[in-house]
Order: sequence, then C-alpha cells, then structure tokens
Amino acid sequence: MKKILIVFLMNLMIGGFAIANADNEEVKDCFEGLNRATFAFNQGLDKAIFEPIAKGYRKLPSPIRTGTGNVVSNLSNLITIPNNLLQGDFKTAGINTARLSVNTTIGIFGIFDVAQQLGFVKNYKKEDYGQTLGKWGVGEGCYVVLPILGPSTARDAVGSLTSFIGGDPWYNVTVRNDTQYFKDSDYYISRGTDGLDFRAKNIDSFDNLEKNSMDFYASVRSLYLQDRKQKILNSNKIVDTQDDSDWDEIQSN
Repeated sequence: MKKILIVFLMNLMIGGFAIANADNEEVKDCFEGLNRATFAFNQGLDKAIFEPIAKGYRKLPSPIRTGTGNVVSNLSNLITIPNNLLQGDFKTAGINTARLSVNTTIGIFGIFDVAQQLGFVKNYKKEDYGQTLGKWGVGEGCYVVLPILGPSTARDAVGSLTSFIGGDPWYNVTVRNDTQYFKDSDYYISRGTDGLDFRAKNIDSFDNLEKNSMDFYASVRSLYLQDRKQKILNSNKIVDTQDDSDWDEIQSN
C-alpha cells in the first residue's frame, strides 16, 4: 500500500508540474473533472463516516478532547521543527524543540501543555515540506484532490512524498523501522486522530461554507489555496476555521 501511494504521488508530481509549467498561470485545476469526482467521493465518505464520528467525538468531555488535541499537536512538531530549520527560522525551531521535549516528558506525551506554564509560549504554526518548498520559490503546480486526504497541489504532493521517504521522524520509528516500542498502527491512529480532531473543531465552519456556496468544490479549492499561500507567507490567517493550521494535515505530511 505504501509503495502504491508513493508511486501515485510521484506520477502526480511529475504530471502536475509538467502541465502547470506549460502555462504561466500560478495554480491551474488541470484535472478538474477527476478532481470533482474525487471531491464527491470524499464528501460521501465524510457524510457517511467521518462527520458522524466527529460529532460523537465532540460530545466527549472537554478535558479529553483538549488532551487529545495536545498530543497530536505535540507529535506534529516532529515535522514542524525540521521545516523551521530548513526555512532558516532557528528561533522558532528552538522554541518548538523545547516545547516538544518538555511536553513529551513532563507533560506525559503532550497531554498537558506544561511548556506553556514554564514560559515557552505557544505561538504555534505548523510547517511542512510543501511550505518549505514554497518558501524556496517552488511553484504550486496543478491543484489536485486526493482520495480521502483531500485538497493538495503538485508541490504539496512532493512534500507528502518527502515525509514518506524519511522526512517524518514519527513515520520512521513507527512504520519504516521495526522497533519493540512502536507499531505501524501507532502512526495511523495518530494521523486519524489528528484528522478527527480537526474535523470535530470545524463541523460548523464547513457546514456554513457548504450552505453558503453556490459551488462547494470551488469554494474549498479557493479556501485551500489561499490558506496555503498565507502559511508560506507566515501572515495572518484568512480562513475561518477554528484550527486552520491543521487544514493540510488532512491532505499531506
């Protein structure tokens, strides 16, 4: 399955960049017909499976949801920190490293945000390899919608591929390498929980977007592309979700 996904992302990357480079437009929906079909498929899965589970998750006591969100946020530092370094943001890399160390140990795997209480202020923006490529001047390539994973671009697909071939320490110790401490399922459960936490926080936001959109597909595409641009610029978010730093977790990393 992993090999199939990697081959798929490589083909997408090559095709997406090739088509996009044939035109000077910044982002093209080169595969719109296929993208819309995939989007409809994802929407069907969401309505049948993900949204009901997310609604059930929202009924859990607040401390449980907060602790769960803290754990997956803590794990995401494992990708954010190397990308801080690759982008030359050494100060933020140091703060995030301190937060990761303190919260993983004293905070019991990140359940409790002890680092905040010790003065390591949480001014946290997730970073990934797609954002780093954008910082380096690599164009987006074509817009694509991936099955289950959702919106992406050719550039972000390269970022996802980087995680699978060694750029994600958590993936490395759980899936790529056999250890007595972690199993493959630990990685997939954490990724699924991250997506669930994001979906639960933004049920109302996405419902409102769908109700108020004449073309929900186009609205999500615009939302995603704007959000990614804002992340690369490290400017204020313009996306109306409760935790839009997690928007790309559903599609890459």
